[in-house]
Amino acid sequence: MSEADAATSVNVAEKLGFKNGDLIQEFGYDDDVDFDLRDDIEELTGSELLDEDDHDVVDAVIFWWRDRDGDLVDTLVDSLTTLGEGGVVWVLTPKSGRSGYVSPAEIQEAAPTAGLHCTTSVGVSKDWSATRLVTRKNK
Repeated sequence: MSEADAATSVNVAEKLGFKNGDLIQEFGYDDDVDFDLRDDIEELTGSELLDEDDHDVVDAVIFWWRDRDGDLVDTLVDSLTTLGEGGVVWVLTPKSGRSGYVSPAEIQEAAPTAGLHCTTSVGVSKDWSATRLVTRKNK
């Protein structure tokens, strides 16, 4: 990887709001994930991604979600069990035209049921998009 590519990748991890010292939990890991993005997140935060079985309180959750992965609402609720106050959930989905594509409307529909609110979506690689979800503020 060239220095420019490395800088771009780390910038993506930073664009997701991650910083050194953050604990990030990962759901939906499989052989189709973006391994460069995973490496960049680990490099930026200074620690390995925690897996679905870890019970530490985390600063953020990323999860790789594909069409036919199950019930999105249930998975979102599960991802909140270890999320610290003020933490964010990033739902990473295959881009339009890729195998496993998930419509943004599906995420926007599931989020409120799980107590979350969609804030933004960004492309994170040539194959994956990310949608940022935050917990609803109590009024």
